[in-house]
Amino acid sequence: MKAWTRGKVAQRLGLVRPIVQGPFGGGLSSVDLVVAVSEAGGLGSFGAHHLDAAGIAGVAAAIRARTNRPFALNLWLPFEDSDDPPIDDDAYANHAALLAPYYAELGIDPPPRPERFTPRFEDQIEALLDARPAAFSFVFGVPPPAILDRCRTLGIATIGAVTTPDEAIALDRAGVDLIVATGFEAGGHRVSFLRQPEDCLTGGLSLIPQVADAVRAPVIAAGGIADGRGILAALSLGAQAAQIGTAFLACDESNASALHRERLFGDEAKRTGLTRAFSGRLARGLVNPLMTRMRGRENALPPYPVQSWLTGAMRQAAIAQGRADLMPLWAGQSAPLLRHRSASALTAALIDEVEARLLGD
Repeated sequence: MKAWTRGKVAQRLGLVRPIVQGPFGGGLSSVDLVVAVSEAGGLGSFGAHHLDAAGIAGVAAAIRARTNRPFALNLWLPFEDSDDPPIDDDAYANHAALLAPYYAELGIDPPPRPERFTPRFEDQIEALLDARPAAFSFVFGVPPPAILDRCRTLGIATIGAVTTPDEAIALDRAGVDLIVATGFEAGGHRVSFLRQPEDCLTGGLSLIPQVADAVRAPVIAAGGIADGRGILAALSLGAQAAQIGTAFLACDESNASALHRERLFGDEAKRTGLTRAFSGRLARGLVNPLMTRMRGRENALPPYPVQSWLTGAMRQAAIAQGRADLMPLWAGQSAPLLRHRSASALTAALIDEVEARLLGD
């Protein structure tokens, strides 16, 4: 354990410290945060699934203009019909009608049905491969062999996320370089892909050693890690690095709204829950009135990305109006442990806490 900086993940990615910043989707990632974490010796990550090819190229260029350290770009793999959901105008109008009271509260109209709900994945992955980040991280499945082969040829490390040992085995057999074992405690979306996420709610204490025992690839632990104690626990369980999400999301450098970040340091952080209300996929966030009102109605909601599109307009209006009750506030179960509001202070504290405890062994 005293050689915690020299594990297989750090060696593969060229990191000074085996700390990975969780990638945030939906516009919550920022170049500032990626640069801060990478410059501190960890792996900064940018969630790019909402960006088109030009946006991905622009983000990669902006990061490279400010750091020569490794960084990751993250995409969501197409899952079920997510890349082009089959929904007609009548169905779209019916789904929008479910949210009509909330649009009215915010004084906005429902967003019109777009030509596409999300950028085309084929275009995104081409832009990512052209950008050649140190790592391509992904969620919701296993990339096609051709993509994995191209990553190997280009020297891009592949990082896939799982919520069960079976998912980890699927990634390992495909030749994915590094595997993120994502415990039930994690904030944001549950990244399950072999079974429904409601059936994949194993906590990190159980999941990490099961995944580490099941695969050859080095394991990165995620979920419920917010301080040095969590990093050491993850390493003790067989992980080679720790991925930290909520603690970095709460930093000023992230692109989370000030409203969201303040809630992460408030009493609301003591209570999180799982919901499909905001995106159509199961995700963990701070419990708020909209989440509570939608309980029992989630089976009537459209899948991702339709629901995400419908609530996206609400989110922007809610931020502008200071309405935390009508927007997603993604957070993991360790949010009450948050102490730092800058990425540099957080990263320094994580390193100091780990090394102080190791010296005390």
